[in-house]
Amino acid sequence: MWQEIFRKAVISMINYIKGKLAGVTGNSIIVENGGIGYEIFVPVPAALNVWQAGDEVKVYTYMQVREDHVQLFGFMDKDGLEFFKLLITVSGIGPKGALGILGAMDTDSLRFAVLANDAKTIAKAPGIGIKTAGRLILELKDKLAAKEVTDAALARGEEGAGGSGDEAARQMVSDAAEALSALGYPPAEAMKAVRSVDSSTYTTVEELLKLSLKNL
Repeated sequence: MWQEIFRKAVISMINYIKGKLAGVTGNSIIVENGGIGYEIFVPVPAALNVWQAGDEVKVYTYMQVREDHVQLFGFMDKDGLEFFKLLITVSGIGPKGALGILGAMDTDSLRFAVLANDAKTIAKAPGIGIKTAGRLILELKDKLAAKEVTDAALARGEEGAGGSGDEAARQMVSDAAEALSALGYPPAEAMKAVRSVDSSTYTTVEELLKLSLKNL
């Protein structure tokens, strides 16, 4: 019991590390802070395309504590970190697999792929097969959808989400995305185009479709 409590306490100790990027390896970076060089595993090539040796960086981190090792995983922003935490809850996807996914596609593209049931796009990530991608969608879709509704409600200044209005809006988005997919657009691109439309500019699926087509 106490080992698990200690492990959770250690994991929550470091939220981010800020310092000089002292070195870059194949799949990790070394950040120097207070005379200590922290090795942090990062999404490749996404992070390494932005960070270069000598830069002052702020890396949001997740610490994995095991009996035989302790590792840090780092991200350029909080969204990357939070998505990583979601990914490692999926059966069959560990930290290295989650890094591979986030290195192959940004969080917005991944979010749209999940909401659009686009397993083929997710399966392009290294080490992720079509079955694993399908399981990822199954386990994360509801979590992401709930978060999207909550965020949308907060953006409108409402207290509480999930009412009938939210459900109707979600259904219109789903119907419009399916219609675009039927026209031949990749599901992830269709969902991204639909969700890019300001919800105050349409009241029907037909209006949403017309506006979404402008984004494609």
